[in-house]
Amino acid sequence: MPDNSPASTTSSASDATRAVVRDFLAARVAGDTERLTAIFADEVDWLLAENPVVPWIRPRSTGAECAAQFAELMEHVVPEDARATVDAFLVDGEDAVLTGHLAGTVRATGKPFEGPFALRLTVQDGRIIRHHLYENSLSIAQACTE
Repeated sequence: MPDNSPASTTSSASDATRAVVRDFLAARVAGDTERLTAIFADEVDWLLAENPVVPWIRPRSTGAECAAQFAELMEHVVPEDARATVDAFLVDGEDAVLTGHLAGTVRATGKPFEGPFALRLTVQDGRIIRHHLYENSLSIAQACTE
């Protein structure tokens, strides 16, 4: 008989979430916008603090808009200076939280930015429905300002 206990159900959901998040990270590193669009749900609960001086930070709600964020970011930063490391990858059922550090250089100003980040993702039916990113927005804004 299948194990339908709450622990088994959570473990199965956690495994599925972990797989989708790993796929998301791989597509992000590869710059695969088509794959990212498929990974995001049609409608996404997107949260990234609005910052009017940062051109790639804006409200988004569709999977295609969310996937396009990576390409927009790469248009505005020096690609060889863009880096992110993941220190922790925690999964509980449909929810995943990644923490780490990101850094880069804004192409237009030549100024660097860096700082810690936390990313909360929620996965349902194999697709990301929530993407909340918390980062050092002050450092990024300062790097975008002449």
